[in-house]
Amino acid sequence: MCVRSLVHRLGYRFRLHRRDLPGTPDLVFVSRRKVIFVHGCFWHGHDCPRGARIPKTNRAYWREKIRRNVQRDGIQRSELESLGWSVLSLWECELGDLVAVRERIVSFLDAE
Repeated sequence: MCVRSLVHRLGYRFRLHRRDLPGTPDLVFVSRRKVIFVHGCFWHGHDCPRGARIPKTNRAYWREKIRRNVQRDGIQRSELESLGWSVLSLWECELGDLVAVRERIVSFLDAE
């Protein structure tokens, strides 16, 4: 929600969760052909401390689940790019520094 609010305050307009696109991106900028995913560090296998945690029980299940999620994310990103879409992935751990997130979003959306 904080990314949506930030992007809206910056003056960009977007659609949410377009199911006709691979991966159902979180924010879709149709006229720019750009999408933003906001990934949870644990669920999408980020290499930060939060993403590197594995639950103490059923470890094999969680490792495999997260591995499949990472693999699926890569496939969906490739599909989007092959369809002519640019993709930006933001991580949950990055959202603590909204100034940096703002700069990444603006440079991504304003790039040709």
